[in-house]
Parts: sequence; structure tokens; C-alpha cells
Amino acid sequence: MRKWLLQKRTDLKFTQEDVADKAGIARTTYASIEQGLRNPSVAVAKKIGTVLDFEWTIFFEQECHESCHETQSKKAI
Repeated sequence: MRKWLLQKRTDLKFTQEDVADKAGIARTTYASIEQGLRNPSVAVAKKIGTVLDFEWTIFFEQECHESCHETQSKKAI
């Protein structure tokens, strides 16, 4: 789950459908991205970033941060 993405959307009082429509993608695609089940392409990340007013690169920074953190946790065990 990308809680930060959910927070951005709810702060703007948008539904998943609102974001998907404005970004020109399917609601199911957006829902999968928000739930962390799917990663957006660069083009889609840019569209969502524009709709929700954030820097689109956070999708990829967060992904790296989470996977790096997982790796570090496993090394500690």
C-alpha cells in the first residue's frame, strides 16, 4: 500500500475514479498503483503527479527506499 499516495488523493478529496479520469488511465490501473500491486510507467507517474500535484519521481524513490530497507533488514537477521 502506498499510504502517501492515498493521503495525497484524500487530501484533495478525489476518488480513485477522479484521479484516473484526470490522468487518462483506467480506475483499476490507478487502484493497483495506489495499493502497491503495480508500478506506474514513467508516463503514468508523470500524469498522476500532475493530477495530485507532487514530483512524479517519488514513485521510484519510494520503491528503491522500500526494497533497500527490506534488504538491510534481512542482513541484520
